[in-house]
Amino acid sequence: MLGLSVFGLYMVFVVFLLFMMICVAIYLSTTPYPEIIRYDQEKTFFTSKNKKQTGEFPFGKFKAQDSVKLSVIVPAYNEEQRLPSMMKEALEHLEARRAAVPGFTYEVIVVDDGSSDATSELALQYTEKHSADRVRVLTLERNRGKGGAIRMGMLSSRGEWLLFADADGATRFSDLDQLEAELKPLATAADSAAVVCGSRAHLEKESIAQRSLFRTILMKGFHLVVRLFTVRDIRDTQCGFKLLTRPAMLLCFANLHVERWAFDAELLYIAQRLKMPIKEVAVHWTEIEGSKLTPIISWIEMGLDLFFIWFRYSIGAWRIRDQLDSKKFE
Repeated sequence: MLGLSVFGLYMVFVVFLLFMMICVAIYLSTTPYPEIIRYDQEKTFFTSKNKKQTGEFPFGKFKAQDSVKLSVIVPAYNEEQRLPSMMKEALEHLEARRAAVPGFTYEVIVVDDGSSDATSELALQYTEKHSADRVRVLTLERNRGKGGAIRMGMLSSRGEWLLFADADGATRFSDLDQLEAELKPLATAADSAAVVCGSRAHLEKESIAQRSLFRTILMKGFHLVVRLFTVRDIRDTQCGFKLLTRPAMLLCFANLHVERWAFDAELLYIAQRLKMPIKEVAVHWTEIEGSKLTPIISWIEMGLDLFFIWFRYSIGAWRIRDQLDSKKFE
């Protein structure tokens, strides 16, 4: 019995030692703050579909020159088929507001995340129609993932408030009004940092009724992992319809490491760590065919990402800046 006890203690010590060695190795090999790489091609946009003239994106400005009230960032990877419907709805809503509200200005930035189809060419048709002041196309040199594409669009924006919205148009764009109504009392000063999330949590019972038992178990398991490792108070972290003030955007995306599907969870984790107010608003949502997400594989990848988000922040391998140098992105 004594021998077994000694052996057991020895094994516990060995496991603990291995765990500490892994922690030290990860800590020493991990960059504490993300390095944001920007290629020359990503610094400019075309002002018309013939691609003869270009303009220069601002980047990471605390207050962008010629700022606009609202920037809408649309990440698009091979979205030639689904993008037109979303852009039509968004631009109709934004143009109607521009006509009705004095002083309202906006821009839509379509971020082509290394597409192999004609996503950029299609988006440039909207630049031609509405001008490059209102619709800009940011074509990335290489695929970065949804989170990486949204970050590049956000940092290349001029907006005082910033929305990111999926290219499939699954969320009704007019629900933006509800998000803005929730953000307004949180953004009482120019340096206010706050986030409002569109949410599909109210649709959960309906979606469970339409899913197989296996997919329901995966969904519930994913939500549990989110709450265990990152964000506890937000019921739907993954809805691709979020509105941020400019200070919140700069702080969240300057600190963001994860560029794949789990980036939403890290973004909200960062916002919570920085004690930003976060609100959740129910939105209309429709399943749109053509998703790039493979449920089982992607949920496993996101689950691993969520664990490593928690693990790396817990051991101090990743850190969060609570202030930014005004020359950081220049």
